[in-house]
Amino acid sequence: MTIATSNQLPRDWAVIIFMAIIHIAAILAFLPSNFSWTAVGLAIFLHWLTGGIGITLGWHRLVSHRSFQTPKWLEYVLVFCGTLAMQGGPIWWVGLHRHHHLYSDQDVDHHDSCKGFWWSHMGWMLYDVPAEQEIPRFTKDIAGDPVYQFLDKYFLQIQVAFAALLFLIGGLPFLFWGVFVRLVLVYHTTWLVNSATHKFGYRTFESNDRSTNCWWVALLAYGEGWHNNHHAHQYSARHGMKWWEIDMTWMMIQLLQRLGLAQKVKLVEESAGQQ
Repeated sequence: MTIATSNQLPRDWAVIIFMAIIHIAAILAFLPSNFSWTAVGLAIFLHWLTGGIGITLGWHRLVSHRSFQTPKWLEYVLVFCGTLAMQGGPIWWVGLHRHHHLYSDQDVDHHDSCKGFWWSHMGWMLYDVPAEQEIPRFTKDIAGDPVYQFLDKYFLQIQVAFAALLFLIGGLPFLFWGVFVRLVLVYHTTWLVNSATHKFGYRTFESNDRSTNCWWVALLAYGEGWHNNHHAHQYSARHGMKWWEIDMTWMMIQLLQRLGLAQKVKLVEESAGQQ
């Protein structure tokens, strides 16, 4: 099975226009009328809440890989936080992520890094990629859940309601920084895991793809930059396997363990992390 090149794939104009609007609005956030330091602090907090707690902890390590278990109510809270990151619906995202792990850096991988940095970073999203047709195959465990179905169907409307709430609370600065700047920062943080950590850094394990461990992506993406570790041991809740590989998401999982909210936490053998 092979996929068409980007020249042969149909462009997704809805995504292209949406991304253009979001990035232009993020630039407008720096106008004096749209700026406040409180709004900057809000953007940083929401980056952590939606990108770190929602995407990294919730959508990625909990749902995509089932690296640990939580009470169902907490799973839904984490998945909702991920929905606020506006990276598509959770069923769509999880399905494509699981597809990526099965076919990483092969021709059918929708963000195959062999096609270049731009393609793996964000270029692939601007086209209708064939991998989307296989999402039902990879999401049988969540596709029938009504909460996941609701969040998958209405993630855009939820973001609009969230934007309206921020505007009512803090005016234009909260709107521009809490939504547009925050979304752009979270987007590129996530995309760096698809692009930079398949190009820069070192490899601890043979993972049959081009994944690497990249320290600066790990700092930006709450531990997701230890990507070679992750691809070699994708079900491990801990990605930073050496003492100096800082993994903030693993710290959050440890906190949930201490609170009795994370069970059946999966880890690789200690010796594997020392190789």
